[in-house]
Amino acid sequence: MTQHVNEPATRSSAVAHSLFDLSGRRALVTGSSQGLGYALARGLAQHGATVIMNARNVARLNEAARRLRDEGLSIHALPFDVTDPAAAQAGIDHAESEFGPIDILVNNAGMQHRGPLEQFPVDQWDALMRTNISSIFYVSKPAAAHMIARGRGKIVNIASVQSELARPGIAPYTATKGAVRNLTRGMATDWARHGLQINAIAPGYFRTELTQALVDNPDFTQWLSQRTPAGRWGNPEELVGAAVFLASDASSFVNGHTLFVDGGMTASV
Repeated sequence: MTQHVNEPATRSSAVAHSLFDLSGRRALVTGSSQGLGYALARGLAQHGATVIMNARNVARLNEAARRLRDEGLSIHALPFDVTDPAAAQAGIDHAESEFGPIDILVNNAGMQHRGPLEQFPVDQWDALMRTNISSIFYVSKPAAAHMIARGRGKIVNIASVQSELARPGIAPYTATKGAVRNLTRGMATDWARHGLQINAIAPGYFRTELTQALVDNPDFTQWLSQRTPAGRWGNPEELVGAAVFLASDASSFVNGHTLFVDGGMTASV
């Protein structure tokens, strides 16, 4: 009797779990040697994916990959420059031939440069555009070509609360992240018919080595705590659930969406 009562619940749990199971999938995460990209690579691998980590700094990338392999995770390291279209094409083709089909692409590579807009250096503007927005096109175009041929694929672009908001001194960064959000819509509009799901995650303020100076600034942290309904910085692991959802079968009819993970910052004034 007990067996008959429990069987439906067990079967239901298995189905629910399978929606978020990434076993047998391969995920490429750009800019994943540190910060949020590292947390996303680790989280996807913990949910069963084989993760191809990418960055430009070979030594840092190899060390990051080694740490995750030491945790028993399935990890490859693939250094290439996402701001170089030829390198991106070669990197995608190499990954497909060496590691197998890329099922999930996370476009995480990005940079920041702060300064008054009226004094902002043109070379830094160009670098922000290449790194934060052009790289998504450079990497996604060849990756999507393979995905379209297979009739399936997931692309997750990392946007920002600055896709919706602005702060003094970061207008060019805000421009790039607004473009990421709208490029995500455009990619979905073109590629959803081929069986792809393309969405974005817009993180708020997270504690990473890249934001440590802001974390250590008491005035900024006080402002952030007052401005964010959750009243605190986010932890990198808190971004993983959104990434797993958008990379898994659970989001099979979600397309062109930007999921804000920001402690409520964009919901309040």
